[in-house]
Parts: sequence; structure tokens; C-alpha cells
Amino acid sequence: MNAQTKMAIVAIVVVIPLTSVVVYGTNANQEFTSNDNSKLQAISSFNPLHEFSQIVGGEKIDVTLLVPVGVEPHDWEPTIKDVQQMHKSDFIIINGIGFENWVDNLIENNYQGTIVDTSKQIPIKETDPHIWLNPVFAINQVGNIALAFSNSDPENGEYYMTNAAKYSEKLYSLDLKIRTDLIDCKRDFIAFHDAFSYFADEYNLNQHTIVATTNSHGEVTAKTLENVISTARELNIKVIFSEESVNTKTSQIIANEIGGKVLVLSPLEIVSEDNYISKMTQNLENLKEALC
Repeated sequence: MNAQTKMAIVAIVVVIPLTSVVVYGTNANQEFTSNDNSKLQAISSFNPLHEFSQIVGGEKIDVTLLVPVGVEPHDWEPTIKDVQQMHKSDFIIINGIGFENWVDNLIENNYQGTIVDTSKQIPIKETDPHIWLNPVFAINQVGNIALAFSNSDPENGEYYMTNAAKYSEKLYSLDLKIRTDLIDCKRDFIAFHDAFSYFADEYNLNQHTIVATTNSHGEVTAKTLENVISTARELNIKVIFSEESVNTKTSQIIANEIGGKVLVLSPLEIVSEDNYISKMTQNLENLKEALC
């Protein structure tokens, strides 16, 4: 990676988020001090943000994942114990765009820390929250996290920004690989639910879905199946995508009708042993099988 590219990444990570981080229920310039050499405490709402926060915070910040392993964030609501834990934290890292529908109650109950909305300065498609599936937007999210940590802990600000810049280089490489690998491939794919609109827009693809909502638990009717099968035949699509957290039966019915197969296209919402880049790379390989 040449010097010009690195400078561009630093500009994305550091300069753009300077106006993008949003702080609720606290002064933007508030600084948290550690007692007895304890670390600052951050709580991340779900898995991708947890990984981003751990990478940026490194050894300086303890990051706790809020949504339990195996639970889909769309369905999750905090318990009393969860709320108590959040009130003790210095940061709550959220995706925004209504993905964390519990955050308003936290603010109303006088949360004193910093809520970092990582969606700021990202062009939003109405109520679709799945910005993390676009690696370019993920760079922005990482930058927002780094800025929030730096604002509250300026002594270690350079440390957070450096961690963010280094990781953003990897995200930039992922973005470049996706562009290169899909450039000469077909454009149309059928995802399980409406999660990949930001990804599709970024890489000039056309997303079709089985479930039309941004929540994977939308209703699938006989008419829905008929329409998807018709679309697949019309566009000569031979791969129907499913997800880790849903029953593959629906996707398999469609695949059987068109003489195709089922592969996984992960929205990365469920905790996995794989990291963000490896899961997105798996998605890319399955998309290549479907489109190239």
C-alpha cells in the first residue's frame, strides 16, 4: 500500500468522523478518569461493533458484548441486569438507525456515559440498519469509535487513532478485493432478507430477497415463494442464499424448484468464531460462486 493510499485511509478514519460522532446524555468533551488504574469500560451492542471496539480500544479499554452468543440483535431486549451494567459503563457503542431500540429508554433513565452512534455521516437507506455489511461504511464506524475513545481519553488518543488506521487499511484491502473479484460477474443475487442493500449499492449489484423486510423474521407466503422462483428463473439465478440463524427450508424449496443450490450469505449478526474480515471473505467466496 503506497503512501497516498495510507493518507487517504487516515483522512477517512480521523478527519471525517471529527464531525460525525454523536454523544447522548453527556458533554462531548467529558473525560472519564480511571480509579485504581482500572480501564475505561465500553459495552458494544452486537458482534461487529464489539470486534471494532476491541481493536480500537486495545489494551486501554475493556469491551463487553451486550447481546449474548446465539441471539439475533433484532430480537434482543436488555434485562434489568443488562441495564444496570450499562449504567456502570463509560461508553455504549451502538450501530444506530433504530437497530438498538432500547437506547432511548437508557437515555431517559439518565445514562451518564457516552453513547456512540457509529452510523453518523453515513448515507442511510430509510430504516435499513445493515451499514456494517459495507466495508467502506465499516471504516467510518471504526473512525467514530476511535474518536469517541480519544475525546474521553485524550492522553491515549493517538493510540486509538493509530489502531483505527491500521485496521482500516485491512478494511480497505477487503473493499478492494470485493471490487476486483466481482467486477466481471453477474449482478443479481437473492438474499434471504433485506440486509445487503448497502453492500449491493457499493459494488453495483442488485439484491433480491425472499423476506422483503430488514428483519429476517418477516412472513414468507406461498405467493412470496412463487414470486422469488419466478425472479430466479427470469434472471437465470442458480444460487439461493440463506443465513446461519434461519431455517434453510425456505431457501431449499426455491433452490429445488430452479434446479439450484443453497449457500450462506451471512449478515454477521450472530456471534461467530470468525472475525469480520474472514466472514466477509466467506460471503465474497459464496457470491463469486453465485455470480462469477
